[in-house]
Amino acid sequence: MDTTSAHEIIRLTISTILWASAPVLAVALIVGLVIAFVQALTQIQEMTLTFVPKIVAIFVVVIITLPFIFSRLTFLSNRVFDLIVSGGI
Repeated sequence: MDTTSAHEIIRLTISTILWASAPVLAVALIVGLVIAFVQALTQIQEMTLTFVPKIVAIFVVVIITLPFIFSRLTFLSNRVFDLIVSGGI
């Protein structure tokens, strides 16, 4: 394996991780900000109020974006397997 192949695999892996986790992280950030804003307005400092809606939102987003995540991971694995077959690794 030369440095170009290693660089390609690392680049693909990092971009796949970023793209696959971006929807979940964005929703967690938005829900967290909304909950913090509501808590600041109402001065309700209940700890379960911060976790339960965030967990539910993340679970729903994972279910909705599962085909997208699967396609990204499939693309990465196919690319790595193609490099292995071609003798790049």
